[in-house]
Amino acid sequence: MNKRTLRGASRRSILQQFGAAAIGVSFAGGLSACGRGGGAPTVNFYNWDTYIGPTTLADFQAATGVPVNMSLFATNDELFARLRAGNPGFDVIVPSNEFVTRMSQAQMIQELDRSKIPNFANLLPEFQDAAFDPGRRYSMPYTWLVLGIAYRKDKMPANFVPNSWRYLFDSPQFTQRIALLSESADLIRLCAKYLGHSVNNIPDEMLTQIEQMLIRQKPHIKAFHEDDGQDLLASGEIDIVLEYNGDIAQLMAGPGGEAFDFVVPQEGTLINSDCLCIPTGAPHLEEAHAFINYLLDAEAGKAITEEIQYPTPNRAVADLMGDAYKNNRVIFPPADVMAKSEYGAFEGDERSRLYEEIFTRVNAA
Repeated sequence: MNKRTLRGASRRSILQQFGAAAIGVSFAGGLSACGRGGGAPTVNFYNWDTYIGPTTLADFQAATGVPVNMSLFATNDELFARLRAGNPGFDVIVPSNEFVTRMSQAQMIQELDRSKIPNFANLLPEFQDAAFDPGRRYSMPYTWLVLGIAYRKDKMPANFVPNSWRYLFDSPQFTQRIALLSESADLIRLCAKYLGHSVNNIPDEMLTQIEQMLIRQKPHIKAFHEDDGQDLLASGEIDIVLEYNGDIAQLMAGPGGEAFDFVVPQEGTLINSDCLCIPTGAPHLEEAHAFINYLLDAEAGKAITEEIQYPTPNRAVADLMGDAYKNNRVIFPPADVMAKSEYGAFEGDERSRLYEEIFTRVNAA
């Protein structure tokens, strides 16, 4: 579920300048030798891009002596595909809510030992349980987030706010200046929301309607992006994009951020919650639990939240954040819009595969 540009410089440019090893990040297809069991224990962390504090990994190592090797994925579909044939050595992963259900049912993630995560007590009461993971058996909440429309203000008509999904899914107005997220389920669910339906239990005839609508829209779409829509927007390659609120809050907080804005469409949106889970077969269970517990620490969580600009489910972290964060309408959209927004529910592997197939056909059209 994406997600995510460091203020003033992308994660990729920082890696190029300082080297991946300097901050414990790996883009390699495989995991480090020490992370696979040879030598000292290492937490192998599979995370979204730019979704961590600038010193979080180093701080954890300083506190525990355990290094963290972080690899990146761009979509939940990619995360699921990487682990479908078996865990290649990851200790902690960050799936979104719907995929927590899917992966737990597929026995791809394992139950957490709550006794090893005392910082669970820091969470807001409404996040201590979840419909997608009753009793929080398999997941700890990392963030919550919404999808909306980000845009370059100087490329819009005078006094115009693109406050409907129509401008992305069903209009030629911004032809070849549009980018849509390549997360299949999220994209299809938002199309259903635009058409006046819930994001869940979408009837087959509406799925056909959605596919046809997106194929009609395809000539007007510049790109289907993989969690880097904010970069495309910032570079001027596009003028309007489907993106996560935290990504755009980061962009707007950086140099030149006043050129951009973000709106949650009037039809409502999809709410997600990215979660910390331990995949089945994780080689370093003790260290994995310790790392999750550390990420739920108040001060560690504050440093992460200040950097990534996503809504926190952590009460102890929220208490430490300033008014500029608490009152940010991009991070915390208006209550009337949130009232029309929903979480997506996992509806079975067959339905998930159908969403993937629909997106494949649209992308190939």
